[in-house]
Amino acid sequence: MIGFADEATIEVRSGNGGNGCVAFRREKYVPHGGPNGGDGGKGGDIIFTVKRNLRTLAKLRHQHCFKARNGGDGQGWNRYGADGEDCVIPVPPGTTIRDAETDEIIYDFSSAKGDEQFTFLKGGNGGWGNVHFKSSTNQAPRQANPGQRGETRFLKLELSIMADAGLVGFPNAGKSSLLTFFTNARPKIAPYPFTTIIPNLGVLRVDEESDIIIADIPGIIEGASEGLGLGDTFLKHITRTACLIFMIDCSDENYLTAYDTLCNELANYSDSLLEKPRIVLCNKIDVEGAFDHAVEVAEKIRAAEPDTVVIPVSVHTGRGMKDAQHQIMELVSKQEKREQPAPAEESSNSFGSSNSHFMNSAYIDDDDESIQYPGSEQ
Repeated sequence: MIGFADEATIEVRSGNGGNGCVAFRREKYVPHGGPNGGDGGKGGDIIFTVKRNLRTLAKLRHQHCFKARNGGDGQGWNRYGADGEDCVIPVPPGTTIRDAETDEIIYDFSSAKGDEQFTFLKGGNGGWGNVHFKSSTNQAPRQANPGQRGETRFLKLELSIMADAGLVGFPNAGKSSLLTFFTNARPKIAPYPFTTIIPNLGVLRVDEESDIIIADIPGIIEGASEGLGLGDTFLKHITRTACLIFMIDCSDENYLTAYDTLCNELANYSDSLLEKPRIVLCNKIDVEGAFDHAVEVAEKIRAAEPDTVVIPVSVHTGRGMKDAQHQIMELVSKQEKREQPAPAEESSNSFGSSNSHFMNSAYIDDDDESIQYPGSEQ
């Protein structure tokens, strides 16, 4: 997991204000020059800002303490101290800032637009110099205020990857291969479980102005909510997705119970995950007997969830992938309330549509080459 970090605990300190100055005007031929001590400068602020090119919190793990500069002290001749430099902490989109002790959410960058900034701690104000304390009855004040102290807080930062759709499935179900097929992401792919050990992002290009971000998290196994395998460490990265894409390996012996097991693990983590709209992709139908297994899975899911779309696919051969792509784009568009309705003819003929029966189109083969829509890493 080198180079990837989705949690960090840091200490932040705003700057102290500069001290006010006690000084008097000393100039030839100017008797009783009076007070002219300047004010101290303001301490620097602690500011968090979103940087779109950041993907992890790795930098914050290596630097645990962030300090803003102190304000400068005031000087004679009414010279004010310089303001302390702010400490700007860049974070990736989707970062949540919590109090390390109470776990209270302080700020959430999940809906950040542009390079949004959040000023967390204000620096201390500078102290007044003695020039502010002169009066008709106190013409030579020897009083000045010290600068206000800055604040120190301990924070816990958590990153939830911002994506439109999240891939859910057992290890080696084909999630990384699907991400590679649809996007220009190049996650590690190998014929053994737990090839993916960190979340990966890919961009599915819809048109010239819009795209869909798909998140691939490490595979879930039965008992993940109890800490088995990689546990539920990375499930938080799909809590903010608009929809879920379930991948079922229909060549596996546990193909019929896989969907229920995945749903149970998601429910143990958060009930909100099960409320998300989803589609189910029955993968590896190119393997002997797997297509019949896909039919069984589809019938079982259809009986319990009539509105859930089930599509047989083979990422290896590209079979059914065009329809899967269409359904993913349509599902995300509905959730984001985009005004991009699919043509009536297309939706009625789509064999992945919830209005069409799985068996009616189960034997349709994609003779033409599947079109890939490469995206670009954000």
